[in-house]
Amino acid sequence: MAGLVALCLLTAATMFLGYANKLRCTGPEFNEWGRSEPAYQERSYGEVCYSDIQNLWIGRDIDRHTFPYVHGGIDEDGSLYGGVVEYPVLSGLVIWLGALFVETDAGFLAASALLMAPFGLAVAWWLGRLSGWRALLWALGPPLVLYAFHNWDLPAVACSVAAVFVVHRWTSVPLRRRALLGAVLLGVGFAFKIYPGLFVIPLALHVLTSGSRRFDVKGALQVVGVAAVTVLVANLPFALAGFRGWLASFQFQSDRRIDLSTNSIWYWGFRAYTGSDEFQAVMGVVSPVLMLLSFALACRLGWRRYVRTGRYPWIQVSAAMLCGFLLLHKVHSPQYTLWLLPFFVLVSVRWEWIAAYLLADAAMGISIFRWLYLSMEGEPSGIHDGFTAQALMIGVWGRAALLVGLFAAFLAARSPVDDDERAEVRELRTA
Repeated sequence: MAGLVALCLLTAATMFLGYANKLRCTGPEFNEWGRSEPAYQERSYGEVCYSDIQNLWIGRDIDRHTFPYVHGGIDEDGSLYGGVVEYPVLSGLVIWLGALFVETDAGFLAASALLMAPFGLAVAWWLGRLSGWRALLWALGPPLVLYAFHNWDLPAVACSVAAVFVVHRWTSVPLRRRALLGAVLLGVGFAFKIYPGLFVIPLALHVLTSGSRRFDVKGALQVVGVAAVTVLVANLPFALAGFRGWLASFQFQSDRRIDLSTNSIWYWGFRAYTGSDEFQAVMGVVSPVLMLLSFALACRLGWRRYVRTGRYPWIQVSAAMLCGFLLLHKVHSPQYTLWLLPFFVLVSVRWEWIAAYLLADAAMGISIFRWLYLSMEGEPSGIHDGFTAQALMIGVWGRAALLVGLFAAFLAARSPVDDDERAEVRELRTA
Protein backbone atom coordinates (compact mmCIF):
# COMPACT_ATOMS: atom_id res chain seq x y z
CA MET A 1 0.00 0.00 0.00
CA ALA A 2 2.79 2.43 0.90
CA GLY A 3 4.39 1.78 -2.47
CA LEU A 4 1.16 2.59 -4.30
CA VAL A 5 0.73 5.80 -2.32
CA ALA A 6 4.32 6.80 -3.15
CA LEU A 7 3.64 6.01 -6.80
CA CYS A 8 0.60 8.28 -6.82
CA LEU A 9 2.54 11.07 -5.10
CA LEU A 10 5.27 10.83 -7.73
CA THR A 11 2.62 10.93 -10.45
CA ALA A 12 1.05 14.00 -8.84
CA ALA A 13 4.46 15.72 -8.76
CA THR A 14 5.11 14.88 -12.42
CA MET A 15 1.68 16.14 -13.47
CA PHE A 16 2.29 19.33 -11.49
CA LEU A 17 5.47 19.87 -13.50
CA GLY A 18 3.42 19.32 -16.64
CA TYR A 19 0.87 21.89 -15.50
CA ALA A 20 3.61 24.36 -14.54
CA ASN A 21 5.08 24.01 -18.01
CA LYS A 22 1.76 24.86 -19.68
CA LEU A 23 1.12 27.64 -17.16
CA ARG A 24 4.09 29.58 -18.61
CA CYS A 25 1.90 30.38 -21.63
CA THR A 26 -0.88 32.03 -19.61
CA GLY A 27 -1.30 35.72 -18.75
CA PRO A 28 -0.02 37.97 -17.41
CA GLU A 29 -2.70 40.01 -19.20
CA PHE A 30 -5.91 38.98 -20.95
CA ASN A 31 -7.85 40.55 -23.79
CA GLU A 32 -11.63 40.96 -23.97
CA TRP A 33 -12.06 37.28 -24.95
CA GLY A 34 -9.96 36.00 -22.07
CA ARG A 35 -6.99 35.19 -24.30
CA SER A 36 -3.56 35.51 -22.72
CA GLU A 37 -1.42 38.44 -23.77
CA PRO A 38 0.99 39.64 -24.90
CA ALA A 39 2.07 37.60 -27.97
CA TYR A 40 0.22 34.42 -26.98
CA GLN A 41 0.98 32.44 -30.16
CA GLU A 42 4.64 33.41 -30.33
CA ARG A 43 5.17 32.52 -26.67
CA SER A 44 3.35 29.19 -26.89
CA TYR A 45 5.54 28.04 -29.77
CA GLY A 46 8.81 29.75 -28.87
CA GLU A 47 8.75 28.76 -25.19
CA VAL A 48 7.35 25.25 -25.92
CA CYS A 49 4.41 25.65 -23.57
CA TYR A 50 1.59 25.25 -26.10
CA SER A 51 -1.52 23.25 -25.18
CA ASP A 52 -4.67 22.49 -27.15
CA ILE A 53 -6.61 23.21 -23.97
CA GLN A 54 -5.52 26.83 -23.83
CA ASN A 55 -5.54 27.27 -27.60
CA LEU A 56 -9.10 26.03 -28.10
CA TRP A 57 -10.50 28.40 -25.51
CA ILE A 58 -11.24 30.63 -28.51
CA GLY A 59 -12.88 29.29 -31.68
CA ARG A 60 -15.21 26.54 -30.45
CA ASP A 61 -17.55 28.69 -28.32
CA ILE A 62 -15.92 27.17 -25.25
CA ASP A 63 -15.37 30.67 -23.86
CA ARG A 64 -19.12 31.30 -24.25
CA HIS A 65 -19.96 28.27 -22.10
CA THR A 66 -22.06 26.77 -24.89
CA PHE A 67 -23.20 23.23 -24.16
CA PRO A 68 -21.45 21.01 -26.74
CA TYR A 69 -22.98 19.64 -29.95
CA VAL A 70 -26.61 20.57 -29.30
CA HIS A 71 -26.81 23.86 -31.21
CA GLY A 72 -23.90 23.64 -33.64
CA GLY A 73 -22.69 22.11 -36.86
CA ILE A 74 -19.96 22.29 -39.46
CA ASP A 75 -19.61 24.82 -42.28
CA GLU A 76 -18.76 23.96 -45.88
CA ASP A 77 -15.16 25.01 -45.25
CA GLY A 78 -14.89 22.53 -42.37
CA SER A 79 -15.18 25.08 -39.57
CA LEU A 80 -17.08 24.00 -36.47
CA TYR A 81 -19.54 26.34 -34.79
CA GLY A 82 -22.15 26.49 -32.06
CA GLY A 83 -20.25 24.62 -29.36
CA VAL A 84 -19.19 21.65 -31.47
CA VAL A 85 -15.72 20.32 -30.67
CA GLU A 86 -13.80 17.79 -32.73
CA TYR A 87 -13.79 15.16 -30.00
CA PRO A 88 -16.23 12.44 -28.91
CA VAL A 89 -19.08 13.37 -26.61
CA LEU A 90 -17.59 12.62 -23.19
CA SER A 91 -14.51 14.70 -23.99
CA GLY A 92 -16.86 17.45 -25.08
CA LEU A 93 -18.59 17.20 -21.72
CA VAL A 94 -15.27 17.45 -19.84
CA ILE A 95 -14.35 20.48 -21.95
CA TRP A 96 -17.66 22.16 -21.12
CA LEU A 97 -17.29 21.45 -17.41
CA GLY A 98 -13.75 22.84 -17.40
CA ALA A 99 -14.96 26.11 -18.91
CA LEU A 100 -18.13 26.45 -16.88
CA PHE A 101 -16.92 28.77 -14.09
CA VAL A 102 -13.93 30.50 -15.70
CA GLU A 103 -13.49 33.49 -17.97
CA THR A 104 -9.91 33.19 -19.27
CA ASP A 105 -7.77 30.61 -21.01
CA ALA A 106 -5.63 30.42 -17.85
CA GLY A 107 -8.67 29.57 -15.75
CA PHE A 108 -9.73 27.02 -18.34
CA LEU A 109 -6.32 25.35 -18.23
CA ALA A 110 -6.38 25.21 -14.43
CA ALA A 111 -9.94 23.86 -14.21
CA SER A 112 -9.27 21.28 -16.92
CA ALA A 113 -6.13 20.14 -15.11
CA LEU A 114 -8.08 19.73 -11.87
CA LEU A 115 -10.72 17.68 -13.67
CA MET A 116 -8.23 15.37 -15.36
CA ALA A 117 -5.57 14.93 -12.67
CA PRO A 118 -7.60 12.27 -10.79
CA PHE A 119 -7.62 10.15 -13.94
CA GLY A 120 -3.83 10.32 -14.10
CA LEU A 121 -3.59 9.27 -10.46
CA ALA A 122 -6.02 6.40 -11.04
CA VAL A 123 -3.86 5.17 -13.91
CA ALA A 124 -0.83 5.17 -11.60
CA TRP A 125 -2.70 3.19 -8.95
CA TRP A 126 -4.00 0.57 -11.38
CA LEU A 127 -0.66 0.20 -13.15
CA GLY A 128 1.05 -0.21 -9.79
CA ARG A 129 -1.40 -2.96 -8.86
CA LEU A 130 -0.89 -4.64 -12.22
CA SER A 131 2.84 -4.31 -12.81
CA GLY A 132 4.57 -3.18 -9.64
CA TRP A 133 7.65 -1.04 -10.04
CA ARG A 134 7.32 -0.85 -13.82
CA ALA A 135 4.54 1.70 -13.17
CA LEU A 136 7.31 4.23 -12.50
CA LEU A 137 7.44 4.56 -16.28
CA TRP A 138 4.06 6.24 -16.00
CA ALA A 139 4.72 8.17 -12.80
CA LEU A 140 8.06 9.61 -13.93
CA GLY A 141 7.70 9.42 -17.70
CA PRO A 142 8.60 12.55 -19.71
CA PRO A 143 5.34 12.25 -21.70
CA LEU A 144 3.38 13.00 -18.53
CA VAL A 145 5.25 16.31 -18.22
CA LEU A 146 4.90 17.14 -21.90
CA TYR A 147 1.33 16.03 -22.54
CA ALA A 148 -0.71 15.41 -19.36
CA PHE A 149 -2.50 18.73 -19.90
CA HIS A 150 -1.81 19.20 -23.59
CA ASN A 151 -5.25 17.85 -24.54
CA TRP A 152 -8.06 15.88 -22.91
CA ASP A 153 -6.50 12.39 -23.09
CA LEU A 154 -6.12 11.26 -19.48
CA PRO A 155 -9.76 10.07 -19.09
CA ALA A 156 -9.44 7.82 -22.16
CA VAL A 157 -6.11 6.44 -20.93
CA ALA A 158 -7.73 5.72 -17.56
CA CYS A 159 -10.55 3.78 -19.23
CA SER A 160 -8.07 1.58 -21.11
CA VAL A 161 -5.99 0.80 -18.03
CA ALA A 162 -9.11 0.24 -15.90
CA ALA A 163 -10.31 -2.34 -18.43
CA VAL A 164 -7.05 -4.27 -18.09
CA PHE A 165 -7.24 -3.98 -14.31
CA VAL A 166 -10.74 -5.41 -13.94
CA VAL A 167 -10.03 -8.26 -16.38
CA HIS A 168 -6.81 -9.33 -14.67
CA ARG A 169 -7.18 -8.38 -11.02
CA TRP A 170 -10.81 -9.01 -10.12
CA THR A 171 -10.13 -12.72 -10.13
CA SER A 172 -12.93 -13.51 -7.68
CA VAL A 173 -15.37 -12.74 -10.50
CA PRO A 174 -15.77 -15.15 -13.48
CA LEU A 175 -13.77 -14.13 -16.53
CA ARG A 176 -16.77 -13.44 -18.74
CA ARG A 177 -18.24 -10.98 -16.26
CA ARG A 178 -14.89 -9.26 -15.85
CA ALA A 179 -14.54 -9.01 -19.60
CA LEU A 180 -18.02 -7.51 -19.91
CA LEU A 181 -17.13 -4.83 -17.39
CA GLY A 182 -13.90 -4.28 -19.29
CA ALA A 183 -15.95 -3.88 -22.47
CA VAL A 184 -18.07 -1.22 -20.76
CA LEU A 185 -14.92 0.66 -19.78
CA LEU A 186 -13.53 0.43 -23.32
CA GLY A 187 -16.85 1.68 -24.66
CA VAL A 188 -16.68 4.63 -22.28
CA GLY A 189 -13.10 5.20 -23.44
CA PHE A 190 -14.34 5.25 -27.04
CA ALA A 191 -16.73 8.04 -26.04
CA PHE A 192 -13.72 9.98 -24.75
CA LYS A 193 -11.13 9.46 -27.49
CA ILE A 194 -12.11 6.59 -29.86
CA TYR A 195 -8.88 4.57 -29.56
CA PRO A 196 -9.85 2.39 -26.55
CA GLY A 197 -12.52 0.88 -28.79
CA LEU A 198 -9.71 -0.81 -30.75
CA PHE A 199 -9.09 -3.11 -27.81
CA VAL A 200 -12.58 -4.62 -27.77
CA ILE A 201 -11.77 -7.19 -30.48
CA PRO A 202 -8.61 -8.53 -28.75
CA LEU A 203 -10.57 -8.73 -25.49
CA ALA A 204 -13.35 -10.64 -27.24
CA LEU A 205 -10.76 -13.05 -28.69
CA HIS A 206 -9.31 -13.50 -25.21
CA VAL A 207 -12.75 -14.51 -23.93
CA LEU A 208 -13.39 -16.67 -26.99
CA THR A 209 -10.29 -18.76 -26.39
CA SER A 210 -10.49 -19.07 -22.59
CA GLY A 211 -13.06 -21.87 -22.48
CA SER A 212 -12.16 -25.30 -21.16
CA ARG A 213 -12.92 -27.41 -24.24
CA ARG A 214 -14.64 -25.20 -26.78
CA PHE A 215 -14.67 -21.63 -27.91
CA ASP A 216 -16.80 -19.28 -25.82
CA VAL A 217 -18.57 -17.71 -28.81
CA LYS A 218 -21.41 -16.35 -26.69
CA GLY A 219 -19.02 -14.61 -24.31
CA ALA A 220 -17.02 -13.08 -27.15
CA LEU A 221 -20.17 -11.74 -28.83
CA GLN A 222 -21.37 -10.35 -25.53
CA VAL A 223 -18.11 -8.44 -25.11
CA VAL A 224 -18.55 -6.79 -28.52
CA GLY A 225 -22.25 -6.17 -27.93
CA VAL A 226 -21.79 -4.61 -24.49
CA ALA A 227 -19.09 -2.27 -25.80
CA ALA A 228 -21.34 -1.23 -28.71
CA VAL A 229 -24.30 -0.60 -26.39
CA THR A 230 -22.09 1.48 -24.08
CA VAL A 231 -21.01 3.67 -26.99
CA LEU A 232 -24.64 4.00 -28.08
CA VAL A 233 -25.82 4.98 -24.60
CA ALA A 234 -23.09 7.63 -24.31
CA ASN A 235 -23.81 9.13 -27.73
CA LEU A 236 -27.57 8.81 -28.04
CA PRO A 237 -28.58 11.75 -25.80
CA PHE A 238 -26.34 14.11 -27.77
CA ALA A 239 -27.50 12.72 -31.12
CA LEU A 240 -31.13 13.19 -30.12
CA ALA A 241 -30.60 16.66 -28.69
CA GLY A 242 -28.69 17.96 -31.71
CA PHE A 243 -27.99 15.44 -34.45
CA ARG A 244 -26.31 17.92 -36.78
CA GLY A 245 -23.87 19.09 -34.09
CA TRP A 246 -23.21 15.56 -32.86
CA LEU A 247 -22.47 14.33 -36.40
CA ALA A 248 -20.27 17.34 -37.12
CA SER A 249 -17.58 16.15 -34.71
CA PHE A 250 -17.23 12.88 -36.64
CA GLN A 251 -17.47 14.63 -40.00
CA PHE A 252 -14.69 17.01 -39.00
CA GLN A 253 -12.30 14.13 -38.33
CA SER A 254 -13.39 12.20 -41.41
CA ASP A 255 -12.88 15.19 -43.71
CA ARG A 256 -9.74 16.47 -42.01
CA ARG A 257 -7.01 17.19 -44.51
CA ILE A 258 -3.45 16.01 -44.08
CA ASP A 259 -1.46 19.14 -43.24
CA LEU A 260 1.04 20.42 -40.71
CA SER A 261 -1.49 20.19 -37.89
CA THR A 262 -1.87 16.42 -38.41
CA ASN A 263 1.88 15.84 -37.90
CA SER A 264 1.77 12.29 -39.33
CA ILE A 265 4.15 10.45 -41.63
CA TRP A 266 1.71 11.20 -44.45
CA TYR A 267 2.37 14.91 -44.07
CA TRP A 268 6.11 14.76 -43.51
CA GLY A 269 6.60 12.15 -46.22
CA PHE A 270 4.42 13.81 -48.87
CA ARG A 271 4.53 17.53 -48.07
CA ALA A 272 4.82 18.46 -51.74
CA TYR A 273 1.50 16.76 -52.51
CA THR A 274 -0.67 17.75 -49.55
CA GLY A 275 -2.12 20.75 -51.38
CA SER A 276 -3.66 18.45 -53.98
CA ASP A 277 -7.29 17.40 -53.60
CA GLU A 278 -6.46 14.16 -55.40
CA PHE A 279 -3.81 13.30 -52.82
CA GLN A 280 -6.19 14.06 -49.99
CA ALA A 281 -8.88 11.85 -51.54
CA VAL A 282 -6.45 8.97 -52.03
CA MET A 283 -5.11 9.21 -48.48
CA GLY A 284 -8.67 9.27 -47.19
CA VAL A 285 -8.83 5.66 -48.40
CA VAL A 286 -5.22 4.48 -48.07
CA SER A 287 -4.76 5.49 -44.43
CA PRO A 288 -7.83 3.68 -42.99
CA VAL A 289 -7.28 0.61 -45.18
CA LEU A 290 -3.68 0.26 -44.00
CA MET A 291 -4.79 0.72 -40.39
CA LEU A 292 -7.39 -2.03 -40.72
CA LEU A 293 -4.80 -4.33 -42.29
CA SER A 294 -2.42 -3.68 -39.39
CA PHE A 295 -5.21 -4.49 -36.91
CA ALA A 296 -5.99 -7.72 -38.73
CA LEU A 297 -2.31 -8.67 -38.80
CA ALA A 298 -1.94 -8.04 -35.05
CA CYS A 299 -5.01 -10.17 -34.28
CA ARG A 300 -3.77 -12.93 -36.60
CA LEU A 301 -0.31 -13.01 -35.04
CA GLY A 302 -1.93 -13.05 -31.62
CA TRP A 303 -3.95 -16.08 -32.74
CA ARG A 304 -0.78 -17.87 -33.80
CA ARG A 305 0.62 -17.26 -30.34
CA TYR A 306 -2.59 -18.65 -28.84
CA VAL A 307 -2.16 -21.83 -30.88
CA ARG A 308 1.37 -22.21 -29.49
CA THR A 309 0.72 -21.26 -25.88
CA GLY A 310 -2.98 -21.87 -25.26
CA ARG A 311 -3.62 -18.23 -24.32
CA TYR A 312 -4.66 -15.29 -26.47
CA PRO A 313 -2.37 -12.32 -25.63
CA TRP A 314 -5.00 -9.60 -25.79
CA ILE A 315 -2.90 -6.96 -24.03
CA GLN A 316 0.02 -7.45 -26.40
CA VAL A 317 -2.29 -7.49 -29.43
CA SER A 318 -3.94 -4.28 -28.22
CA ALA A 319 -0.53 -2.64 -27.91
CA ALA A 320 0.42 -3.72 -31.42
CA MET A 321 -2.89 -2.45 -32.82
CA LEU A 322 -2.23 0.91 -31.19
CA CYS A 323 1.18 1.01 -32.88
CA GLY A 324 -0.53 0.45 -36.22
CA PHE A 325 -2.99 3.23 -35.48
CA LEU A 326 -0.32 5.73 -34.42
CA LEU A 327 1.84 4.97 -37.44
CA LEU A 328 -0.80 4.88 -40.17
CA HIS A 329 -3.58 7.24 -39.09
CA LYS A 330 -3.55 10.57 -40.91
CA VAL A 331 -3.36 12.41 -37.55
CA HIS A 332 -0.56 11.82 -35.04
CA SER A 333 -0.85 14.48 -32.37
CA PRO A 334 2.03 14.71 -29.87
CA GLN A 335 -0.08 13.72 -26.85
CA TYR A 336 -0.92 10.34 -28.37
CA THR A 337 2.23 9.08 -26.62
CA LEU A 338 0.14 9.04 -23.44
CA TRP A 339 -1.94 6.29 -25.07
CA LEU A 340 1.14 4.13 -25.61
CA LEU A 341 2.89 4.78 -22.30
CA PRO A 342 0.79 2.34 -20.19
CA PHE A 343 1.63 -0.47 -22.59
CA PHE A 344 5.31 0.03 -21.81
CA VAL A 345 4.27 -0.84 -18.26
CA LEU A 346 1.85 -3.66 -19.11
CA VAL A 347 4.05 -5.44 -21.68
CA SER A 348 7.65 -6.38 -20.91
CA VAL A 349 9.40 -5.06 -24.00
CA ARG A 350 13.12 -4.41 -23.75
CA TRP A 351 14.18 -1.18 -22.09
CA GLU A 352 16.08 -0.16 -25.21
CA TRP A 353 12.78 0.09 -27.11
CA ILE A 354 11.23 2.24 -24.41
CA ALA A 355 14.21 4.58 -24.01
CA ALA A 356 14.55 5.03 -27.77
CA TYR A 357 10.88 5.80 -28.22
CA LEU A 358 10.76 8.30 -25.37
CA LEU A 359 13.84 10.07 -26.74
CA ALA A 360 12.39 10.23 -30.26
CA ASP A 361 9.09 11.44 -28.90
CA ALA A 362 10.73 14.16 -26.81
CA ALA A 363 12.75 15.26 -29.85
CA MET A 364 9.57 15.61 -31.87
CA GLY A 365 7.39 17.03 -29.06
CA ILE A 366 9.82 19.86 -28.29
CA SER A 367 11.28 20.65 -31.69
CA ILE A 368 7.92 20.83 -33.52
CA PHE A 369 7.00 23.95 -31.57
CA ARG A 370 10.42 25.53 -31.91
CA TRP A 371 10.21 24.84 -35.65
CA LEU A 372 6.77 26.46 -35.83
CA TYR A 373 8.16 29.47 -33.98
CA LEU A 374 11.05 29.84 -36.42
CA SER A 375 8.65 29.58 -39.35
CA MET A 376 6.29 32.14 -37.79
CA GLU A 377 9.16 34.58 -37.26
CA GLY A 378 10.49 34.09 -40.78
CA GLU A 379 13.73 32.60 -39.49
CA PRO A 380 15.62 29.92 -41.47
CA SER A 381 14.03 26.58 -40.55
CA GLY A 382 15.26 24.10 -43.16
CA ILE A 383 17.03 20.86 -42.44
CA HIS A 384 20.40 22.52 -43.16
CA ASP A 385 19.68 25.64 -41.12
CA GLY A 386 20.05 24.28 -37.64
CA PHE A 387 19.38 21.54 -35.13
CA THR A 388 15.67 22.33 -34.65
CA ALA A 389 14.60 20.93 -38.01
CA GLN A 390 17.07 18.06 -37.70
CA ALA A 391 15.71 17.10 -34.27
CA LEU A 392 12.18 17.27 -35.67
CA MET A 393 13.02 14.84 -38.46
CA ILE A 394 14.84 12.55 -36.03
CA GLY A 395 11.74 12.58 -33.88
CA VAL A 396 9.21 12.05 -36.66
CA TRP A 397 11.02 9.28 -38.53
CA GLY A 398 12.66 7.75 -35.48
CA ARG A 399 9.28 7.43 -33.84
CA ALA A 400 7.79 5.94 -37.01
CA ALA A 401 10.56 3.33 -37.32
CA LEU A 402 10.23 2.45 -33.64
CA LEU A 403 6.47 1.95 -33.99
CA VAL A 404 7.15 -0.65 -36.68
CA GLY A 405 9.63 -2.40 -34.40
CA LEU A 406 7.37 -2.13 -31.37
CA PHE A 407 4.51 -3.72 -33.33
CA ALA A 408 6.57 -6.91 -33.50
CA ALA A 409 8.18 -6.49 -30.08
CA PHE A 410 4.85 -6.21 -28.28
CA LEU A 411 3.52 -9.34 -29.94
CA ALA A 412 6.61 -11.33 -28.96
CA ALA A 413 6.82 -10.09 -25.36
CA ARG A 414 5.25 -11.39 -22.19
CA SER A 415 3.10 -9.33 -19.87
CA PRO A 416 3.67 -8.91 -16.11
CA VAL A 417 0.20 -10.45 -15.66
CA ASP A 418 1.12 -13.61 -17.59
CA ASP A 419 1.56 -15.76 -14.51
CA ASP A 420 -1.88 -14.81 -13.26
CA GLU A 421 -3.36 -15.52 -16.69
CA ARG A 422 -1.83 -18.98 -16.84
CA ALA A 423 -3.26 -19.80 -13.41
CA GLU A 424 -6.62 -18.46 -14.55
CA VAL A 425 -6.64 -20.62 -17.67
CA ARG A 426 -5.72 -23.71 -15.63
CA GLU A 427 -8.55 -22.93 -13.23
CA LEU A 428 -11.03 -22.57 -16.07
CA ARG A 429 -9.96 -25.79 -17.73
CA THR A 430 -10.24 -27.82 -14.54
CA ALA A 431 -13.63 -26.35 -13.61
